[in-house]
Amino acid sequence: MRPLTPLAALAALAALSTVTACGGADGDGDPKGKSGQGTVTVRIPDPGNAGVLARGKKDGSLDKALAAVGAKVAWTGSAGPFAPAAQAMNADQLDIATGSITSGITSLSQSPGFAFFTATDPDPVGEGILVREGSDITSVQDLVGRKVAVNKGGTGEYLLLKALAKAGIPADKVERVYLRPDQTAAVFNAGQVDAWAVWSTYAVAEIGTGKARFVADGAAIGSDNYSLNAVRSDFAKEHPEIVKALYAYLHEHSAKERKDPAAYLNVFTDAGPTAVNGKAKDVQIAFTGKGGTVDPIGPEDIERFETVARFYADQKVTPGKVDITAHLLDVEKLS
Repeated sequence: MRPLTPLAALAALAALSTVTACGGADGDGDPKGKSGQGTVTVRIPDPGNAGVLARGKKDGSLDKALAAVGAKVAWTGSAGPFAPAAQAMNADQLDIATGSITSGITSLSQSPGFAFFTATDPDPVGEGILVREGSDITSVQDLVGRKVAVNKGGTGEYLLLKALAKAGIPADKVERVYLRPDQTAAVFNAGQVDAWAVWSTYAVAEIGTGKARFVADGAAIGSDNYSLNAVRSDFAKEHPEIVKALYAYLHEHSAKERKDPAAYLNVFTDAGPTAVNGKAKDVQIAFTGKGGTVDPIGPEDIERFETVARFYADQKVTPGKVDITAHLLDVEKLS
C-alpha cells in the first residue's frame, strides 16, 4: 500500500459493527437521491489524521460531493490492512476500501464480493526493503541467510520476493518472518529480524528517526505494486453514479495533495500518535510529492496487474493465477 493514498490504509475491521444499510432511505427522511431511493449511505473506514478523505471530512467537501448524487458517508471502523476490509465488504459491512494490487490479488483468490475501480501508480520511493542504520546489509544480495519481516500475501512479501527475483536469488535463501505490519516495528528495532519489507505507512516513522534506511526502494525493485480503490460489487451495481462521483472527488483532490502534501498532513491534530512531525514529516512530504494520483484503470495498468498475478502464482503465494480482470471496473463507463 502506499503513503497517504486518498483512502489511505483503510479498514482494520475485525470488530466492525453493522451500520446503516446502503441503498435505503435515511432514517431522518432525507430527500430522494438520484438512484430513486432515499439518501444512500456509503460506508468508508475513518481516514484518521491525514490524506484526501481526512481533509474532505474536515472541510465538508466530501459531504458536498456525495450529496450531489444523493449520498452521504458513514465513517466505519478505523485504518488498517486491506485483507480485513475485503472480508468486511464480502460480509456487507463496508462499501469502499483501499489496498495494494498485491493484497488485492490474495483477497481475490478467495471469495471476492468486491471490484477495483481506480489505480494509483506504484510508489517509487516510499516502499522497499528497510534496514537499520549501521546494518552491514548494503544490497539485496546481502539478505541471503537473513531474516526479513513481511506481511503474508501482501505488499511486504511481494517486495521481498520481487527484489530477490530481480537479483537472481532463490526465495528460500532468505527467511521470511510473517508479522502483522502494526506489530513489526518493535521486532525490527529490537534486532529480531534483519530487514523489513514495508511501505510508507510504516516506513516513514522508521526513516524519520534517522535510524533506518531503504536498501532498495520500489523503483530499484521494479515494483508493480499499484494502490487500488475497491467497491463492494453489489453497491457498484446499485449506485454507479455514487462510485463515479467518489472517483471524481479522489482524482481531483489526489492531484491537489501531490502538489501540496503538507496541507494533507495533521488534518485534525498536530500532536499525539496520529500526528507526523519533525524529520518524519519531511520524509512523508517528499514521498507524497513523488507519488501518483487516483486514475481510472487503463489497459497498461491491467497488463501490470496481470504481471503481478502471474508472479504470485509462480512464487506459490496463490494456488494459481488469479483472474484479476474479472474484478475490474471501468469507472468512466459506469451507468
